[in-house]
Amino acid sequence: MVLEMAGESLFVVVDAFFVGRLGANALAALGLTETFLMVVYSLATGLAMATTALVARRVGEKDEHGASRTAVQAILVGVGVAVVLGGSGAILAPVLLRAMGGDAEVVAIGTTFARVQLGGMIVIILLFVNNAIYRGAGDASMAMRSVWLANGINIFLDPMLIFGIGPFPELGLAGSAVATTTGRGIGVLYQLWSMSRGRRIRVTRSDLVVDTATIKTLLKVSRGGIGQMLVSQVSYIGSIRILATFGAVVLAGYVLAIRVVIFVLLPAWGLANAAATLVGQNLGARKPERAERAVYVTGLWNTGFMAVITIVFVIFAPNIMRIFAPDPDTLAVGTRALRIISYGYVFYAWGMVTIQAFNGAGDTTTPTWINFFCFWLFQIPLAYILAKPLDVGPAGVFVSIALAYSLSAVVEVILFRRGKWKEKKV
Repeated sequence: MVLEMAGESLFVVVDAFFVGRLGANALAALGLTETFLMVVYSLATGLAMATTALVARRVGEKDEHGASRTAVQAILVGVGVAVVLGGSGAILAPVLLRAMGGDAEVVAIGTTFARVQLGGMIVIILLFVNNAIYRGAGDASMAMRSVWLANGINIFLDPMLIFGIGPFPELGLAGSAVATTTGRGIGVLYQLWSMSRGRRIRVTRSDLVVDTATIKTLLKVSRGGIGQMLVSQVSYIGSIRILATFGAVVLAGYVLAIRVVIFVLLPAWGLANAAATLVGQNLGARKPERAERAVYVTGLWNTGFMAVITIVFVIFAPNIMRIFAPDPDTLAVGTRALRIISYGYVFYAWGMVTIQAFNGAGDTTTPTWINFFCFWLFQIPLAYILAKPLDVGPAGVFVSIALAYSLSAVVEVILFRRGKWKEKKV
């Protein structure tokens, strides 16, 4: 799972590396589009949480047919969501970019990029959902292979389509979207092919039916997962909106820093996802004590990993950001953001493990309320107050992010220790 998430994080870093060569406006357009993709990621991740929880529970119960039937229903729900939202996003792309504060040049550069990314969200959602199926079944290596296949294609196509190398057309920023969508699409086809002949989970023709009862359960459990992700992502959108008022250079520096942050956090989420699978399977096997111990062991490993990353970021932030930043001003903003945000990593290491433990148990409601209070009622107001009335500037937004994630982690650990998640039925 760590290698799977490391592969997912490469999408972020590779795109930032090549798009950074196109200048601050291209990076700003990428960042604004990313705010809307965060909503897509929220839907995909929320559905994936529910999928992992239900598949893992059926696997723990030794119900192979139930696990396969659940997988099919999750894919059907994902396709339905993608068709409705993808078409709308592609049509409204320039309107959405303007609404987020993009100026005329940013909108002009970013419209095609946004249309391809939003219109192709079906491959984003299915890549998330299919890998959640494999994780729930305990076949993490298959999830890893599909992401690395998609990544390899993206790494090859990104420079070719952005800069027009060899026989490929020069598409500029839009080339990054085409490369990423193509890579993910091929990864999804590989997942579906493997699912028809898999070992730990195998979908046969008899499983290809609409099971309304399972869909209702999926939607019920995923509602909390989608809610918790939307809450945290809307806070990200709020941060972007505040930073956009300081100009394209500040926005570009933050976008680059966040992409480096995601590059590090996704492998850590791989550890957290392992906790979700172990919790779900052990609760299905009626071994709650073993589920709890798995979370504590995973949390300790994650804390050690994130402590090392904090030290590296604090010391080497300028060297890291210099790889991506197109100019000294963007470099300065990105370096400051990377250092400040990293101060909350050790806390957040525990937070991401415990939040996935709740999700693995099927309790997606508790993390939603935690995110609501810590991000909407704490982080967004604090970001605005520090950045504007107190005149701290962009650094105030960065400080609010580190504090909000640290606070949410503390609350999550306290509630996890109470143990009510052990009683959740799915």
